[in-house]
Amino acid sequence: MTGTAIVFLVLAIVLVWGGFTVSVFALSRRPDRHDFPPGGEDDHREDIGPVERDT
Repeated sequence: MTGTAIVFLVLAIVLVWGGFTVSVFALSRRPDRHDFPPGGEDDHREDIGPVERDT
């Protein structure tokens, strides 16, 4: 391997594993989000479903 290839390999490894480490650390500090908008309640309607056609 050439020197340029080794530099890019190390840069890619640092970028990927560094991003992974920062993501895990941030997720461990704040695991839940509380800024979602209200809504999203399920009303348990069973009458609306995908259309089934016999073609």
